[in-house]
Amino acid sequence: MIKVLVVDDSSFMRKSLSYMLKTDPTIEVVDTADNGAEALQKVKELHPDVVLLDIAMPMMDGLTALTRIMAECPTPVLILSGVDKKDVSVVLKSLRLGAVDYIHKPAGSISYDIDEIRDDIITKVHLASIANVSMIDLCLPEESYVTGKTPGAARKRIVLIGASTGGPKATATVISGIPQTISAGIVIIQHMSKEFTPYFSEQLKLECPLNISEAEDNDLIEPGRVLVAPGGFQTGIEKDGMVKRIRLSNGAEKLQSIDYTMKSAVRVYGGDIIGVLLTGMGSDGARGLKAIKDAGGSTIVEDESSCVVFGMPKAAIDLGCVDTVVPLPDIAKTIMRMM
Repeated sequence: MIKVLVVDDSSFMRKSLSYMLKTDPTIEVVDTADNGAEALQKVKELHPDVVLLDIAMPMMDGLTALTRIMAECPTPVLILSGVDKKDVSVVLKSLRLGAVDYIHKPAGSISYDIDEIRDDIITKVHLASIANVSMIDLCLPEESYVTGKTPGAARKRIVLIGASTGGPKATATVISGIPQTISAGIVIIQHMSKEFTPYFSEQLKLECPLNISEAEDNDLIEPGRVLVAPGGFQTGIEKDGMVKRIRLSNGAEKLQSIDYTMKSAVRVYGGDIIGVLLTGMGSDGARGLKAIKDAGGSTIVEDESSCVVFGMPKAAIDLGCVDTVVPLPDIAKTIMRMM
């Protein structure tokens, strides 16, 4: 049984969410709270498996409560919020502070159409219940890395980084350890909806020394440039004469496909690729890494010890296509040694 604490300042929302969750026989709503301070107290008393946490609340807001929960009683948290400009940036901050995932709250402060997202909420509660939110020291690398290749050895020309649940924080940790002098372009495929990827890109840009932007159709892939795959599209890579470009296509899937991007890169770069798969649920990226490995490229996955969800990395390991398994703080260093 998955024990859930529902936190929202709206009585209607608390009742609606509780009723919705109770339709799943494997979920038990152990209690509710109407502000962050009460939520923190009940997390300590009840030890729920998952907390469903609103952002805008009196006394103690959701971000403050999240910070306190992760510091004092680490528990998987799902952020429930709208998607206007202010909320988008706050949700991204919450993911960096340790929230497992977010759920789009329908428009309006009361959200009478909340049952439209019932399946999404229940699915994410199940996912969050198996997430690893133990406090891990993810200090960003401070040293400068040089490549470990011998003179004359073939250089990698592109780094592809795929991530899902827990990915925003993990990706920032990796990118922050990459020097501006890297001799390859970097493409990040983070499972994220189109409302969020522009702000995710801007957040990375503020925190990391590299040239970072959300990818646009026909963008050039160049050394030292980091392109974030936009939500709402499938991101491919094509050769245009002597240059390599991003090619966006409308995707039928809700989220970007890591496999799609990696396989398209293999057709252009062959084995001159480093593929990296970080924390995430499911198996997306595993077949992409296999394609990279089969072409002679190098592959890295995040170790279970630092993953929020050890799904995608494990799927790649099970396919037998992984060169190196390393904890998150060591991934940037490993990338540079493979260059």
